[in-house]
Amino acid sequence: MGFERFGTVSFTSKSKVDQFVDLLDQGRVSGTRCRKCGKSFFPPRADCFTCLSADMEWFEITGTGQLISYSTLIYAPTGFEQDLPYTIGLVQFSKDLKLFGRLSQEIKGEKMKVEMKLRATPIKLPNGRVSYEFREA
Repeated sequence: MGFERFGTVSFTSKSKVDQFVDLLDQGRVSGTRCRKCGKSFFPPRADCFTCLSADMEWFEITGTGQLISYSTLIYAPTGFEQDLPYTIGLVQFSKDLKLFGRLSQEIKGEKMKVEMKLRATPIKLPNGRVSYEFREA
C-alpha cells in the first residue's frame, strides 16, 4: 500500500515517501530531514532541494506548534465537498518547520486564534484511510 490511502481524496498512488502513510498508521506524523545539510521537510520529500542530496532520514513531529494563519473553507475542491465547512491552518513548529493542514472540528470558531498552541495528530478516516489534523495542545 502507498499514498492512495492518504487523506480524504488521494491523487497519487505511489510516491518515494510512501512510508509517510505507514508512519501515520503507527500514530506518528513525520517529515524528512536531509542528512547532508540538515534541512527539514513537511510534507516529506525524497530529495533535498537545497543541496540536491537524496540522503534523507525520517523524523517525528512532536510537541506543540503555533498557529500563524488559518482560513475556514465554504467552497471545496473536487472530492472534498462533503467535508464543508472545514478550517485549514499553517502551524510553525520550529524556526524552519511549518506544517499545513486541517484544524480539528473540535476547535470551534470562537476558540480559533492566531498564536494558539496546536499539536499534529494522526487520524483514521473512513475506508481505512489515514491523515493528520491539528488539535489544541
